[in-house]
Amino acid sequence: HRNSARIIRTSVFGLDENMKVKDHFKFNANRLVITNVDIQSVEPVDQRTRDSLQKSVQLAIEITTNSQEASARHEAERLEQQAKGKLERQKIHDEAEAEKARTELLKLQSMSAAVESTGQAKAEAQSRAESLKIEGQAAVEQAQLKAEAQNIEAENELKRINDARKGELDYISSTNSLEIEKAQKMSEIETGKFQNMVQTLGPENIARIATSGHDNQLAMLQALGLQSTLITDGSTPLNLFSTAKGLVGALPSNE
Repeated sequence: HRNSARIIRTSVFGLDENMKVKDHFKFNANRLVITNVDIQSVEPVDQRTRDSLQKSVQLAIEITTNSQEASARHEAERLEQQAKGKLERQKIHDEAEAEKARTELLKLQSMSAAVESTGQAKAEAQSRAESLKIEGQAAVEQAQLKAEAQNIEAENELKRINDARKGELDYISSTNSLEIEKAQKMSEIETGKFQNMVQTLGPENIARIATSGHDNQLAMLQALGLQSTLITDGSTPLNLFSTAKGLVGALPSNE
């Protein structure tokens, strides 16, 4: 039954030299060419063989159907198991990815916290540095201002001292100038007075006084109205620019 179609085709077309079924059959009388044979059905002539064949066909169909159903069921179960395995792998993969994402999130959160802490510490450090810088600048400026104030105060004090010293020196110089001028005037007055006395006495009287005794000198001086005088020879020089008290000695008082 399995090779019935080949047997029928072989009986119709025949075999070639290679023992293969020919692809056509030609009638030379009317030139009819048959290229194919359509087999509708094959039925044995014997009834018992027909019944056996029918049962065999039904059994084969049933077996084929059962086989196909089993194959389909097995394929469905395989596909189901495959889908379940794929779903399970996808679930595991998704969980792994979620865990990985959670780990990355925790890492980013940790890094963010570290950056935030570092940023806060850096900001605090910068703030402290700026504060210290401002305090240092303020201290430097205050020191500079204090130094400038002290410098100005010292300059003013030095100027005051210089002005006072200059005024004192000017006063001393002026006083000395006045004293010198006064001494010169007094010396001129005494010198003129002495010259007038010398002119009044005359050279002769002075010579007599120099050669006379002490009593005559006293009497002559009293007669002239002189209170004191100094008489010396030419070998002893006189300082005529000293005071009159130094020039003329006091006359001895009368006993």
